[in-house]
Amino acid sequence: RKILVPGLYEQRAIAHILGSLDDKIELNRQMAQTLESIARAIFKSWFVDFDPVKAKMEGKQPEGMTEEIAALFPDRLVDSELGMIPEGWEYKALGDMINIFDSKRIPLSRSQRKARQGKYPYYGATSIMDYVDDYIFDGVYVLIGEDGSVKKPDGTPFLQYVSGKIWVNNHAHVIQGKRLVTSEYIYLFLSRFNIGPFITGAVQPKLNQGNLKLIPIISPDDKIMELFNETISIVFKKIICLQKECKTLQGLRDTLLPQLISGKIRVNQPEDAAA
Repeated sequence: RKILVPGLYEQRAIAHILGSLDDKIELNRQMAQTLESIARAIFKSWFVDFDPVKAKMEGKQPEGMTEEIAALFPDRLVDSELGMIPEGWEYKALGDMINIFDSKRIPLSRSQRKARQGKYPYYGATSIMDYVDDYIFDGVYVLIGEDGSVKKPDGTPFLQYVSGKIWVNNHAHVIQGKRLVTSEYIYLFLSRFNIGPFITGAVQPKLNQGNLKLIPIISPDDKIMELFNETISIVFKKIICLQKECKTLQGLRDTLLPQLISGKIRVNQPEDAAA
C-alpha cells in the first residue's frame, strides 16, 4: 500500500503553518495568565492588604491612584470579628452575595456524552471533561468544586472562571455574584481563600451548599465596589477574548492538520524555490 508523503518543502511549510498557530495559542494563554495576575494583584492590594487605606493612614497618596479615586477609600482601620478592616466595610456571608444555580445542573454519563458529541464544553469539578450538543448555562459563571476534587494542596478551592454556552455536571457549584458583586470579584476572592475548614467528609471531601454560603467575604462600600468593577471588567473582557481566540485557533489547527498531511490541502512551492 502506497502512502502519500509530502515533499520536503511542503513538510516544512506544513510545520511552519501549524507551529505558527501553536505559537499564537501559547502567546494568548500567557497573555491571559498575565492579565489574571494583574487582576489578582489589584484585588490583593485593595481587599486583602488594604494598601490604599494604609497609605492614607500614613498621610501618603496611594500609589497609582488619582486624588479623586483615593478619596473613595477610608482613612482608618477598625476592628471586626475577623480582624482589622477599613472603616465602613464589613464581612458578609458569601450566600448573601451570590446566586447559586446548582438546581439547573444535569450530569451526563460517559455513554450519554459519547452519543451527544458537539461543540459545547461539558464541565466537571476541575476542568472541561467533554463537548456535547447542547448547553444549559449561558453567561459568565464561577464553578467551584463540590465533591471529589475540592481543595488544592495550598488549601484554595478548585475554581473555574467560565463564559458562554456551557453544560455543567453535578460535581461543581455554579455561582454568580449578585447586585454590585460581580462574578470576577467572587472568583478573585475565592482563588486565595483557604476552603479547608468548610469541607466535610474524610473519605469523599465535599463542599456542600450550606457551607459554601457560610464563607465570610469582605464587602466594601458601593462606590469602591463600582470602582473595582470598572477597573477589572476591562481585564476580564480581554481574557475572555483571548480564550475565544485560542478556541478558534485550536479548531483551525485541528481541521488543517489532517487535510495538510493527506494532501487535500496543498502548500504550493514558489516557482523560484522550485528552480
